Parts: sequence; C-alpha cells; structure tokens
Amino acid sequence: MDVNTIKTQCCIVGGGPAGMMLGLLLARVGIHITVLEKWPDFFRDFRGDTIHPSTLQILHTLELLEKFLALPHNEMRNISVTICGEQIPVADFSHLNVYCKFIAFLPQWDFLNFLAEEAKKYPTFSVMMGAEAIDLIRDNEKIIGVRAKKGDEPFDITCDLVVGADGRHSVVREKLQLPLKTLGAPMDVLWFRLSRYENEAIHSLGRIDAGKMMVMIERGDYFQCAFVVPKDDFEKIKSEGLDQFRKKIVDIAPMLKDRVHALTSWDQIKLLVVTVDCLKKWYQPGVICIGDAAHAMSPIAGVGINLAVQDAVAAANILIPAFLNYALSIDDLSKIQKRRLLPTYITQRVQLFMQNHLVSPALQGKISVPWPFKLLQKFPFLRRIPGRMIGMGARPELPQHKLRGNVCQ
Repeated sequence: MDVNTIKTQCCIVGGGPAGMMLGLLLARVGIHITVLEKWPDFFRDFRGDTIHPSTLQILHTLELLEKFLALPHNEMRNISVTICGEQIPVADFSHLNVYCKFIAFLPQWDFLNFLAEEAKKYPTFSVMMGAEAIDLIRDNEKIIGVRAKKGDEPFDITCDLVVGADGRHSVVREKLQLPLKTLGAPMDVLWFRLSRYENEAIHSLGRIDAGKMMVMIERGDYFQCAFVVPKDDFEKIKSEGLDQFRKKIVDIAPMLKDRVHALTSWDQIKLLVVTVDCLKKWYQPGVICIGDAAHAMSPIAGVGINLAVQDAVAAANILIPAFLNYALSIDDLSKIQKRRLLPTYITQRVQLFMQNHLVSPALQGKISVPWPFKLLQKFPFLRRIPGRMIGMGARPELPQHKLRGNVCQ
C-alpha cells in the first residue's frame, strides 16, 4: 500500500506547551514546522493551569502578552499554604524584575489554543490534530522522520529534525529506548471539580493536615481540586466508598461541605499517576526530547508547564541559526541538553525535598510545619527566594531571534 509522505524541516511530536511554543518560535523565522497532536482538540481537563511570570515574560518579549491577558484568567501575586489550620506565606513575586509579577491561572487548553492560533499566522507552520506518531523512521543510525496515522490512514513525515514533546508517556522516548533515571514520588493526585460561588475566594493555594493534602484552583464558576493520596492507593480509596472520600474532602476543606454531594461517581475523579524522572541522554542523531518527554516533573508548585516552555525557548535559540545556516548537527542537540539539564536538576531536587519533608510525612499523618516554612513565616524577605524559584525557575529563557517569517493575511 502506498503511504503518503509529507516533507518538512522539523516535525514536533506533541502539541503541549513545549511543542506549541517551539513550533511558534521556529515558524516566526520561516522554518517549516509540522506539529503532530494525537487528540482532535486541546480540551484535556485536569492539566496544569499555572502560567508563571517566566512564561508571561516570554509572551511579553514576543509582543503577545496584552492579547494573552485579555483571555479570562485569575492572578496570584503571592502563595500561601495552610498547614494544620495555620496559614503560612510561602512565595512573594512582587520583587521579580519582570513585566508580570504574578501567576496567571487559566485552563491549559486556552493557552495551547492561543499559541496555535498565533503560530497559524505563519505560512510555514502546520498542526495536524488527531494525528498520532506510532514509530520513527531511520536511515542507519539517524532518525529522518516519523511514521504516523490519522484515523485509519497511515502517513510518513520526513524531516531534518524530530522533536519529542509528547509528554511523560512519550512515543518518541519509547522508540528511542533512551536510558531513564527514575527519581520516584510518594504520591498520586486525584483531580475533580466542585462548584464555586460568585466572588468566593481562597486564601491558600494548598491545604495540608495529618494524612490529607489538597490544592484548589479557582476556575470561574468552579474549583479545580487536586487531592493528594499515597502512591498507588486509588483502588484502596475506591474500595472505601465515595462517602468516605467526600468526608476526607470536607475534613481538609470544610468550606466545601455544601457541595461535595456533587461527586456522585468515580468517573468524575481522574487519577494522575505522579512520576519524577529524567533522561540521561535527551537526543540521538536527528531527534531530541524536551519537556516532560525528557524530564517528567512532580506537580509541586505547578512548574512543569513553565519548565517545558523554557526548554522550547532554549531549543529554538540554538536550533534557529542551525536551520537558517543549513548546518544542523548533533552538537546543536547536545547544546540544548547542556543548557537545560542544570535547571531541570535543580527544580527536581527542590521537588524531591518537598516530597520527602512535607508531602510524605503529611500523608503518613506525621505533619508538622517544616523548618523552612517557619523561617518564611518569620522573615518575610526570605519569601523572595521561593518567589524567584517558582516564578522564574533556575535558568529563565527568552527568545533571541526576531520575526522573519511572513504573516498569513
């Protein structure tokens, strides 16, 4: 059977934050891009919704910030958590040297649709929705494309570079069989929605008590809730019954007592299996992984999206001159990993510290206020440190190359 073949310069597998941002940045300078997104749309509920100051600064550099902030969103200028009923300030963004000194909360599908619509303005950009990568095309030791399908129709994409941006369950990563270091996580997360009253505000992003943890994010007329449970305990929790689970929610967040009855089925509750890992090598000739495909992050502090976006910006800064000069080599791929490995390492180690000293003891019922939180409570100026780490990351990135491509009229 003849298989249709598409030729492009760069094929990006995965239309998440890393894939869409990289596609936009490359298309702006006239590089031919094809993004493969296996789902027919971006509407996946219970995904990360936090757009941090570092990402907002990138949008500001691209002159897209004002348009982006016109989308419905909420803003958080500092972060507090409630531990054993005591509200503790954790992070202050007011001293960051950026245009937006806040985290913007909006559904990730709005962010991805925004990036896609901006990228589509450039004639060298193409996104194929409902197109799933199933294998890589090899020429001896080099990857030269992607074998994919849309519905029942197979097709091939040949290209100079394949970018795996297809998340923690990456097909690209699986097919490459790259060595992976697993760092572990003591918890999983149960996501669900509960209604929110008009003008109802929450003063703490997270609530922590003996044996229980939950995060609540405002989303218009409902809260997106993340209930943290011990690793692999979901089946046990289900066996205890929905009434018992609703009681646990009320124990940690009494304000929800009058609405937990809306949870009538386990189908309303989605399991996120938390993994923290990192590829030892992100690339092979003709292919590189970025974002969660290279390093799955814990949901702690919501930094995963923003780290993935910074991966994309760093990759674009290195790849653009290589593409424009027809000089793309494996050394460029090595430079991307070298650029992003240290901030990934630092971020994951901070997350592991939080897992070991806060999350794990709390889930075991051994909760107390950790000493770093006591210092943050006593000395307000110290809140600038987590404000910097959460808001900007260990190595923030900004686009270095100006617009060169023509905008579609």
